[in-house]
Amino acid sequence: MRPAGPDVTIDDDRPATFGDVVKAYVSLTKPRIIELLLVTTAPAMFLAAGGIPKLTLVLVTMVGGMLSAGSANVFNCVLDRDIDEVMRRTRRRPMPRHQVDTWKAVVFGAVLCIVSSLILGLGANWLSAGLALAANAFYVFIYTMLLKRRTSQNIVWGGIAGCFPPLIGWTSVTGAVAWPPIILFLVVFFWTPPHTWALAFRYREDYAAAEVPMLPVVMDAVGVCWRILFYSVLTVATSLGLWPAAHTGWLYPAIAGGTGLVFIWEAIQLLVRARAGLTDAQLKPMRLFHWSNSYLALVFIAAAIDPLVF
Repeated sequence: MRPAGPDVTIDDDRPATFGDVVKAYVSLTKPRIIELLLVTTAPAMFLAAGGIPKLTLVLVTMVGGMLSAGSANVFNCVLDRDIDEVMRRTRRRPMPRHQVDTWKAVVFGAVLCIVSSLILGLGANWLSAGLALAANAFYVFIYTMLLKRRTSQNIVWGGIAGCFPPLIGWTSVTGAVAWPPIILFLVVFFWTPPHTWALAFRYREDYAAAEVPMLPVVMDAVGVCWRILFYSVLTVATSLGLWPAAHTGWLYPAIAGGTGLVFIWEAIQLLVRARAGLTDAQLKPMRLFHWSNSYLALVFIAAAIDPLVF
């Protein structure tokens, strides 16, 4: 490997192009994670507006939220670069590959944070900007720096950072917090552990090698699966609380209930396979992981569509 410009190095002998530089910096923001956060932001705005919110406000909130989440992810990449270098799943990220200088990544993350705060504060309101900043700080200082390497409950409490988008979306429309976005906040909170622990089964050896105490690393599979089932039930039960709180029609509870039953069924099946003493590969934890993504998206889409129908 040789230097290919002031910011980026690449793995072959050609000089880095502008596209290589852009790709490296974009990769630091973890776009796939941001996509999931945006899925929980826009529907909250539709629910708050009781229909279609102002499209300019949607654009401002989505861009501001995207930049805020990207900023948190950049700081996470910087702080976790030693872990990422050990884990097979993450060793191709820009920091382990030394594609971006550490201090330049920090500056990039800070700029994204400042710009996102200004966009949300000036384009929506300062409450939304403050919530986004709080989520950013929680992810960096509480989850990444304090919890991740110290406790198996890291993702339970650290996952709070990913619960803020519904609050941000709602407050950008209304300027105030209410029970519906709090319920959606709790849905994401209870959803995060089963979603993440299912993925951690798949990469248990990686986490063990990096000495990150994810629950599947420090607890037997049956114990983890019981907890996955517990949080899955809490997720579905909490999601149904939006029905009376937001006075939705029948569409939302029908979709939330139907998809929730599938979510719980997948958690039960995972527990059954764990009690049978199957290996991690035979457990098929990614079935639950992939369905959990679909479940969350469908629940939030239902929350957005319901006020358009009723």
